[in-house]
Amino acid sequence: MPAKAMNKQMPSPIKAAQFDDLLLQQRPMFDVRAPIEFDKGAFPNVINLPLMTDDERQQIGTCYNEQGQDAAISLGHQLVNGATKNRRVEQWYAFASEHPDAVLYCFRGGLRSKVSQQWLAEAGIAIPFVEGGYKALRTHLIERLDHLVEEVPAFVLSGRTGTGKTEILPQFDRTIDLEGIAKHRGSSFGKYIEEQPSQINFENNLAIALMQLKQTSSEAVIYEDESRLVGCRLLPLSLQAKLKSSPIMVLKDDFDARVERIFGEYIVNAIAAWEQQLVDPTEAFLAFGDSLLQSIYRIRKRLGSEAHIHLVKLLEKALHQQSNQLDLNYHKHWITYLLNHYYDPMYDYQLSLKQGRVVMQGTSSELVTWYKTNNMSHT
Repeated sequence: MPAKAMNKQMPSPIKAAQFDDLLLQQRPMFDVRAPIEFDKGAFPNVINLPLMTDDERQQIGTCYNEQGQDAAISLGHQLVNGATKNRRVEQWYAFASEHPDAVLYCFRGGLRSKVSQQWLAEAGIAIPFVEGGYKALRTHLIERLDHLVEEVPAFVLSGRTGTGKTEILPQFDRTIDLEGIAKHRGSSFGKYIEEQPSQINFENNLAIALMQLKQTSSEAVIYEDESRLVGCRLLPLSLQAKLKSSPIMVLKDDFDARVERIFGEYIVNAIAAWEQQLVDPTEAFLAFGDSLLQSIYRIRKRLGSEAHIHLVKLLEKALHQQSNQLDLNYHKHWITYLLNHYYDPMYDYQLSLKQGRVVMQGTSSELVTWYKTNNMSHT
């Protein structure tokens, strides 16, 4: 940061009419809200460089409620002053220097945005803030999301568990990977080690993904078949309705290939992920086993008591073999049982209710070829 401040004319705020371009161009933004606010929801590729810590924000909020705005502003300048102020401005300065087209925002585009902009300008860099702040951008994305879901045609990619629906998504030209955005594989066994994004972040990322696709074309988009929830993230009502009304492509694969695919993803890859996370092999093994037992416990009511008890026994035997013989293959026994007695009957019943919407069934290559030939006719 230069030792002597430069005079800079304040640029105009970023207005609502510019929000689409702001998000689609992925302009660098920094969020000056407190960390607790940022954690509840933000936007992709945004960094949190707060004007106030959580504790400072709480103190100022209490002061505002008890003594009014002027007293709160005065307290704010007392808390964020001297070396503390300099450190925060230096962070903004470093970010803005690295990103000349940077933008800042607070919650409503009010006092925090103006103070941050002013302090940064006094340090020698003038950048715009978002008019209406986070709240205005969030409202814009909610409205755009519902509009785009309704406007852009869709296909639903369906198929029994383990057919590799997520694997083939990249082979299509236009897709929305709901499980990727939600950081969850969708099933009871689909929890990642890392936490899911907040509901707000899930919706924001989904909206921007749709905006990006709409920008390039109006052709149909493929969504993987999902229930109302992907893990703990709720699909917007507009998207739930879209998935219930759009034409369906059914991915087929043989049973043994499905078992192998599930074994690779939920056993081999999961163990590797736990070992990378926890380092200690024993801790990783215990965490891995516990995660599988929890997954089975979550579906115990739908499984029924007898099937649940049998499945737990199969899993415990597989974990015993893994621990004592370093043999993972016994996991295929409980995977086979789970497909035959839970996932396949449930899926077949659900698909029977949607037969009128099924437009194509086939292997991955057959579906990709069909989609590329027929996409335009459904736009």
